[in-house]
Amino acid sequence: MNEFDGVLAIHKPAGFTSHDVVAKVRRLVSMKRIGHTGTLDPAVTGVLPLCLGRSTRIVEYLQEMPKEYVAVLRFGVATDTEDMTGEIIEQVAKVELEEEQVRDVLKGLTGIISQVPPMYSAVKVDGKRLYELAREGKTVERKAREVQIHELEMTGWVPGDHPEISFRVLCSKGTYIRTLCVDIGRALGVPSTMVQLIRTQSAGITLDKCVTFEQIEQLMEQGALEQYLIPPDQAMSALPAYTVDAAVYKHTLQGKHIAMNHIAPRESQSVPNEQSPQGEQTLFVDVSADKGSTTTAEQLLKLYAPDGTFIGIFERDDQAAKIVPVKVFLP
Repeated sequence: MNEFDGVLAIHKPAGFTSHDVVAKVRRLVSMKRIGHTGTLDPAVTGVLPLCLGRSTRIVEYLQEMPKEYVAVLRFGVATDTEDMTGEIIEQVAKVELEEEQVRDVLKGLTGIISQVPPMYSAVKVDGKRLYELAREGKTVERKAREVQIHELEMTGWVPGDHPEISFRVLCSKGTYIRTLCVDIGRALGVPSTMVQLIRTQSAGITLDKCVTFEQIEQLMEQGALEQYLIPPDQAMSALPAYTVDAAVYKHTLQGKHIAMNHIAPRESQSVPNEQSPQGEQTLFVDVSADKGSTTTAEQLLKLYAPDGTFIGIFERDDQAAKIVPVKVFLP
């Protein structure tokens, strides 16, 4: 069995669940300790970062980062799944809409919005997933929850009896793009459903930096997969980076609290990966900056040794003027 450590960005194909992707990559790289960073429906393609080896410890942090999608929405049709895989539950012969009407509605959907999870989703109610209840023909009341739409722009307009739009959205974890498509139609007074969805960015990793199953096979044959693994600290580009001074470095490895006056900000916050599948440098950008990060996230930081070795994730305790270890990656 191999012991890789890092984040491997997968270009998820259609027809695979996120768990299917993990199972496939486990076989390709011959290792068990792999976790994904955010569920994608089988029909959805795009960026799916996998954490390998010790890097599975950072899954929860990558999941919290904003995600970007491009989608296609069709007006005039509604389905029970909110996408084209479901049964049609409402349809109108012709939709009378103008492009500018749609653009105006999109402008009003940025910021904090409330969403009711669709019945065909993995949300649990009384210990059972909603999609399991939906397949039994049951509909249950779901609690609305708040999500954040950071950016929403229309990128295409196709007129007709059932006009379609394409749009790009940057949003918080837990946002249902299918439901957003339904909400857009509802705001315009017409039924609507999602036709296509591609995740173009997750955890700061863009689609062009992902590898396919076929590429992984080739890289394994060449013994070159490690060149495409993003170190865990680089993957957590949203967290600020600090260096601890030599006097208390060993204390950080022992789980001790460290006084704030023993750490200083690192000069570089964005570190390029050495190589990408296309042979270019990969720069991971903090897409969550100034976009509604939580109080908890604001207290977290990455800590490095004086020689630049990544130590782990620490939490600021401003009241005590100390940092507290959360997850330490021992050398």
